[in-house]
Parts: sequence; C-alpha cells; structure tokens
Amino acid sequence: MAARIRPTLKSPSKGKGKVIKRTAQLAPQQSGPIFNRLTIVWVNEEGIPFNTTGFFARLSRGNTVVSTANFDRFGVIRFNNITTLTNATFTLRIFRSADGALFRTRTIPSGVETFAVIG
Repeated sequence: MAARIRPTLKSPSKGKGKVIKRTAQLAPQQSGPIFNRLTIVWVNEEGIPFNTTGFFARLSRGNTVVSTANFDRFGVIRFNNITTLTNATFTLRIFRSADGALFRTRTIPSGVETFAVIG
C-alpha cells in the first residue's frame, strides 16, 4: 500500500494557521472506510464534477473485466461488487455510451475507497 501524506497548509497568512475554536473533547475517530463500495468521481481541473450522462466505466485487473457500471449525471460512479478498502490494483477505463469511444484510462492503486479522475 502506498504511503499516505498529509495535505500542506496553504493559508493567506503564509503558513501561520489560525485556530477558530478549540473543542474540549474530540469526536471519536472513524474506524473504517466511509464508503463501503469503490466510488469514482470524474472532475475538471478545478475539482468540479463533469456532467457524465451517457458515460460508463470498466474496471479490470490484467485482461479480466471485473466490473462495469454507468456514471450518474453528477460525475459519480459506484462499483457495487468492489468492497473497500480495495485489496488490488485496478485499471479504470471510461467510455462514452453512444459510440464506445474511450475517454480516459487510469490506474487505481490498492488500499483506497474513492478515486478522482481529474480532467
């Protein structure tokens, strides 16, 4: 599994973060994934989901197709037969339904519950 890095603070005060409010007691930590099935979101460079009406995706391992599903119109697809955290690396291919044109190919690493296709 790939090492996870923490996001860097990018604040207008040049790295001097501001505490808005401290809490006396922290909420319990999430013990497992929030999404129980592999979920993909297809977004533009600004992080805004595309209108993905008429698109579908295939998930494969090697030459074997593991799952196929349709995007909703909000840029999201869920593979109901892939539980999270994933335990294998997958290849994601996104197609237009009307003519089968291949739009994107991405590699999804193991150990994830969600994945964003940017661009």
